[in-house]
Amino acid sequence: MRGYDDRSYGEGFADVYDDWYADVTDVDATVARVAALAGPGGSVLELGVGTGRLAVPLARAGLRVTGVDSSPAMLDRLAAHDPDGLVDAVCGDMVSDLPATDDGFDVALVAVNTLFNIVDPARQQRCFHAVAARLRPGGRFVVEAFVPDAGGAAEPGSAGDPTVRSDVSVRSMTADRVVLSVSQHRPGDQCAEGQFVEITESGGVRLRPWSIRWATPAQLDEMASTAGFVVEARSADMAGAPFDDDSSGHVTVYRREAAP
Repeated sequence: MRGYDDRSYGEGFADVYDDWYADVTDVDATVARVAALAGPGGSVLELGVGTGRLAVPLARAGLRVTGVDSSPAMLDRLAAHDPDGLVDAVCGDMVSDLPATDDGFDVALVAVNTLFNIVDPARQQRCFHAVAARLRPGGRFVVEAFVPDAGGAAEPGSAGDPTVRSDVSVRSMTADRVVLSVSQHRPGDQCAEGQFVEITESGGVRLRPWSIRWATPAQLDEMASTAGFVVEARSADMAGAPFDDDSSGHVTVYRREAAP
């Protein structure tokens, strides 16, 4: 998408993210899963921390949480949700700007397809290397994402399908507000992009752009292996439901085995 960059999603969605996506996944299950991996008082690095939907509850559970996001607007929302400053917020991208600690983080988390916001496959690979460099030996990288082409996945076609498909649909509608979803899907490139077009009687038109480049679990496993990770566990969700061929999403725990 011409003109789209690392900040576009956050700047476009920060003011509605908490309303639209508060229940997108199970927060309690995420906190329990990450806390069990990190251990009491453990350190957690969240990539794409956004408004703190997960980071703030993780910090309130007694974990030391650092969150990275490229959007100042998202981080402003995080600060409003975290008046006690429990989360150490860093403005930067998920590849070049990850902070480091002397001992390494116990867990890194990238939730709800956020890894796919990196739209260059080479930079996705670099993200795995950057995370590995910031984890302690034996530290875990928790990746939550949809499974392409599985039941319920948002993206049509197969990885080899050259078809470009465009969709327009209504996301929501009230007496004075309509939100349309306009999207284009390129399965051959494993990409999708679009706009939520918000039309209000008083405010006119507001565009909220998004763009992703997805990867299959097998492709993610290959990126992880190259960066010195092994697959420790894979489930269908944060609560630990079994993963199988019909699962529409996955939570994969990668363990850092080798120096990156």
